[in-house]
Amino acid sequence: MVKSKTKRPPFEIGGHSIPAGERMTVDLPMSVLSNHAPMNLPVQVIHGRKDGPTVFVSAAVHGDEIIGVEIIRRIARTPALRRLSGTLLLVPIVNAYGFISHSRYLPDRRDLNRSFPGSPKGSLASQLANRFLTDVVLRCDFGIDLHSAAVNRINLPQIRINSDDARSRELAGVFGAPIIIESPQRDGSLRKSGSDSGVPILVYEAGEALRFDEYAVRVGVKGVLQCLQYAGITSSRTIKKTVIESPLASGSQWQRAPEGGILRSLRKTGDTVTKDEVLGLISDPFGEMETEVRSTLGGLIIGRTNLPVVNQGDALFHIASVLAPRELDETLDALEENIISDPIFDEDEIF
Repeated sequence: MVKSKTKRPPFEIGGHSIPAGERMTVDLPMSVLSNHAPMNLPVQVIHGRKDGPTVFVSAAVHGDEIIGVEIIRRIARTPALRRLSGTLLLVPIVNAYGFISHSRYLPDRRDLNRSFPGSPKGSLASQLANRFLTDVVLRCDFGIDLHSAAVNRINLPQIRINSDDARSRELAGVFGAPIIIESPQRDGSLRKSGSDSGVPILVYEAGEALRFDEYAVRVGVKGVLQCLQYAGITSSRTIKKTVIESPLASGSQWQRAPEGGILRSLRKTGDTVTKDEVLGLISDPFGEMETEVRSTLGGLIIGRTNLPVVNQGDALFHIASVLAPRELDETLDALEENIISDPIFDEDEIF
């Protein structure tokens, strides 16, 4: 006797029911603006026919960090999502308020990534944080949150994890970013709220605010797809896996301006440096005085300022602490070549 197959139940969210094997974009109501225009939290639900994990991918928690929006747009179009086991929740714009105004913050100047877990009766930021956490994050087995550097800074593609979270470390290795950084959790952050509730969250940092960076986008797309494949959401034939191991940094430190002036950077993101190496020069406008900016540790430059005009104490170069930094050059070059040559980025496939 052949047993009948039980159809997978639909996914319920925001009063909508998405049947197994279907895709639907659901607008979760958030507020009404002062001009009476409604604001929503849009979530695209891809509910697979087969059982499997539930995963979210989010971007623009900071409204001006738009690289993640493009990463999710490309992921949503990839053929790999045509057959899923489990459920994928894509949230390309969490902070629509900041996204529309090209701002990191919400209209009340609050930072959404310092407002979790939030409250349904709190400030606008608190309400948005609570809605996203409750309706999306806490329903998932894990998540990937996409970020970039702040305005006037740029980040090397990197994954940030909790040092004591074995699941996050495992997924970070699968992601395949140029570097993994053990980074302390901050109160009010999405990553900490997820961790406190048993939902590991990878934070991907790459590029700069309000700008696209093709390499950063490609690393993000491939990294997310590799994690989905590893979790069994997509087929094992989805993507050619990166076999190069990402280096791990135990921490990082900003090198700050010893005085104000005009900065001439001698090193860029992705460069390896040694302790006491000259990273840049700060001059007065007449060129009569010049001060060297030297590294206080050896490591990898994972971020830097894009502004040549600096004040004393400004953060200039962000250096990750790694062992034998000069040996990283070959690994980073191999990772970059792996991304550039990957067939998933053929124009007809994903652009």
